[in-house]
Amino acid sequence: MRLVGLLVMFALAAGVPVYAQTYDLLLKGGHVIDPGNDVDAVLDVAIRGDRIAALESGISENLATKVIDVSGLYVTPGLVDIHSHFYIYPQPGTVYDGDTNVHPDTTCPRTCVTTGVDVGTVGWRAFPDFRRRIVETSRKTRVLAMLNIVGIGMINNEVEQNPVDMEPQKTAEMAKKHADVIVGIKSAHWRQPDFISVERAVEAGNLADIPVMVDFGSFLPERPYQTMVLDKLRPGDMSTHFYRWPAPLMDENEKKLPYLDVARERGVKFDVGHGAGSFYFRQAEPLVKQGFWPDSISTDLHLNSHNGAMIDMVTVMSKFLVMGVPLTEVIRQSTTNPATQVKRPELGQIAVGAEADVAVLRVDRGDFGYVDVRGGRITGDRRIGCEMTLRAGRIVFDYNGRAGTAWREADIDYPTK
Repeated sequence: MRLVGLLVMFALAAGVPVYAQTYDLLLKGGHVIDPGNDVDAVLDVAIRGDRIAALESGISENLATKVIDVSGLYVTPGLVDIHSHFYIYPQPGTVYDGDTNVHPDTTCPRTCVTTGVDVGTVGWRAFPDFRRRIVETSRKTRVLAMLNIVGIGMINNEVEQNPVDMEPQKTAEMAKKHADVIVGIKSAHWRQPDFISVERAVEAGNLADIPVMVDFGSFLPERPYQTMVLDKLRPGDMSTHFYRWPAPLMDENEKKLPYLDVARERGVKFDVGHGAGSFYFRQAEPLVKQGFWPDSISTDLHLNSHNGAMIDMVTVMSKFLVMGVPLTEVIRQSTTNPATQVKRPELGQIAVGAEADVAVLRVDRGDFGYVDVRGGRITGDRRIGCEMTLRAGRIVFDYNGRAGTAWREADIDYPTK
């Protein structure tokens, strides 16, 4: 220790700066976009432990244990996907099979998603098992949930037609008991000529003081979509699969119907929820061109959508980028907005003291094609890609190995046997 002290004194006397490594990780030279905090500039992001420790330009590399050059890339809050399906480990003895669900840790990190919300896969009956098997075992992804208003959950469309199993009181009790994880109520696939599923979901939402997300199901004249967004949903409630066909969003000349603006002024939120069957360019592109953008971009992530036209979160974001939504707004719709919609505003931001959930994105230039769920195609010159994902300050995905060191120069402890 005395020798170290003498060396430090000698360095100071010689005019050599001596630094303490106060940060664990420094992301150097990236273009930071954090719409929630009005940040849009080239800045360095320093991380200590699981928190953002500094956000400024010109942070000395000597202050960090690990420095990663992210110049030419975009540094944003970790993406928040508020429409996913994760229940792959069903409770033994139930009718859940999990065949089309995906595990969050195998899919989310490689698409820069740090928070995924399972929406309605389970109801109040199976949620404790879902929490134990999925929420508490996910190491690289924060998993939140919306409870299905149907107690037994999303088994198939027939099961979800049972109003007897729609119990707002029991649903709300489970939501309040697990308020750290449950962020909403889901109504889905309702095919009857009334609003019972929506109304009971809203009742549960009122009891638990959380928002409702509705997958409208069938479009029937007896229960118009307009009535739901104008009268049934509350401010903050979400209509997902917004660009589904044949949702009545435009007139015969592809002009936006005025009620959409009224619904938005009421506070109703419109979520993408791309999925395997719920996204049509014939709906999305004309509305985007008229300036009616989604409030939140989400995937409806499951096995079929993941291997279909949807692909992943950054692909869905890319579709809106090439349709004309500015990059900053695409980031807002994938971070700040969804985090706020599920009442977790502390997520979806990069700020000193915030948990270090960070996405490092690239925007590739070239000739790219995108399709909707019926094979309708558009082209564009940009595609968003996930370069690196940090969850709570830890690198959980690194596409180009930027955190690595040249193996000939590194002191790597290779195995001898």
